[in-house]
Amino acid sequence: MEQRVDLFKKGMNGMKPIFAMGAYLKSSTIEKGLLELIDYRISQINGCAYCLDMHAKDARAHGETEQRLYAVSAWRETPFYTDRERAALAWAEAVNSNQVPKEVFARVKEIFSDEELIDLTLAVSNISTWNRLNLAFHPMEPGSYTVGQFG
Repeated sequence: MEQRVDLFKKGMNGMKPIFAMGAYLKSSTIEKGLLELIDYRISQINGCAYCLDMHAKDARAHGETEQRLYAVSAWRETPFYTDRERAALAWAEAVNSNQVPKEVFARVKEIFSDEELIDLTLAVSNISTWNRLNLAFHPMEPGSYTVGQFG
C-alpha cells in the first residue's frame, strides 16, 4: 500500500505519548508474550496487516508457537491457552468492542491485579491506536518489520 502520510516525520510530536505508552507497557508486570498475543489478536480484529506482521514476529521472538498464533482467532475453541491468557483475551476483545460485560470483568478480576488490569486495558488502547494510525495512513509496508526495529 502506498504511504499516505509520513507519521514519523509529520506526526512525531503527537506520537511521542504513544511511544511512551509502549515503553511503559514493556516495563509492566504483564508477561511480554501475553502482551504480544493481545496485540496480535486486537490487530486481527481491527484488520491491521502491518501490526499483524509485526506482532506475529515479536510473539515468536518471545517463544510463541505457530499453532497458538494460527488458532488465536478461535481461542475459545482450543485447549492451547492458559486461564490467564483466556481471561486477558476475553477482556481485550470486550474493551476493543467498547462493551465489557460484568461476567468478563468478574473473570479477569479473579486472575489479574488492579494494576495489571489497568495495564492490560492500556495495552488494548495502545494497539488500537496503532492499528488506526496504520489503517489511516499506511506509514509502513506490511512485511517490512524486523524484530527489535522499534526497540
